[in-house]
Amino acid sequence: MKTIFSGIQPSGTLTIGNYLGAMKHFVDLQDENNCYFCIVDEHAITVPQDRLKLRENIRSLAALYLASGIDSDKSTLFIQSEVSAHTQLGWMMQSISYIGELERMTQFKDKTNGKEAVSSSLLTYPPLMAADILLYSTDIVPVGDDQKQHLELTRNLAQRFNNKFNDIFTIPEVSIPEVGARIMSLQEPTKKMSKSDVNVKASIFMLDDEKKIEKKIKSAVTDSEGIVTFDKENKPGISNLLTIHAICTGQSIKQLVERYDGKGYGEFKQDTADAVIKTLKPIQDRYYQLVESQELDDILDKGAEKANFAATKMLVKAKKAMGLGRVKKKK
Repeated sequence: MKTIFSGIQPSGTLTIGNYLGAMKHFVDLQDENNCYFCIVDEHAITVPQDRLKLRENIRSLAALYLASGIDSDKSTLFIQSEVSAHTQLGWMMQSISYIGELERMTQFKDKTNGKEAVSSSLLTYPPLMAADILLYSTDIVPVGDDQKQHLELTRNLAQRFNNKFNDIFTIPEVSIPEVGARIMSLQEPTKKMSKSDVNVKASIFMLDDEKKIEKKIKSAVTDSEGIVTFDKENKPGISNLLTIHAICTGQSIKQLVERYDGKGYGEFKQDTADAVIKTLKPIQDRYYQLVESQELDDILDKGAEKANFAATKMLVKAKKAMGLGRVKKKK
């Protein structure tokens, strides 16, 4: 049995890109693996947050995890800030990180470009991400391809620690889904769909109602050819909608291309909207049952307890390896 770790920031409502590219796959993974699903709220504060909105987003994200099919009897769902070992090991990982390698992170460059006042945490959060993963002897980290650079740093830090101190950390492998790893913006289909996009028409959010979903897909940027075919370079908009439709229905892109041969974009877009609505409806129903419930609190309490137990054991090993604290004499 492999150990899998995944973390999502509670910064805004998740998009269908988050679901199709990640959360949908988690449901299958939990049946045969030891899974930790973490709401990484300490990563969220690398940029300014409204405290009440942040707490609302944390609860909402937890409910979406469960509504999407995460089973608390099979997996450990918890909030990062409720397991103090994350920040403790994060500081230890910072001590073996180099400023140069942190400054080379693409996301750091993107998020700080043109800004005068930048939080130091934007530079140093990759070591915290490494700590998140390494605390649980993680074998596999399922991520979108935009996170590959951070995972490579995690692997480097784990190897560096093992070589310098003691061989205690598992070197994690990266897992990127073959289909749907990168769902693109509906308005700029060469850019990844984002929950923080200022253009609300660019993203389908998991809690959007039917009318919003239909309107967004019908207004999705495509091209003037009217031919439904998969060509990421020349037809990125239609290729993106084909990917979304395929994952929602379980059909292959080849089957969809054959089905809509000669039918134009109107019918294809309507059917894509219907497929998305059908996929999200049961998730939304379960979400609204959970989000303000005691059941959700009980599940998060249980997850925090399980995560604390595992993380504390690894933290003790790491502290001992680095020479931190005392070695108590036996009485």
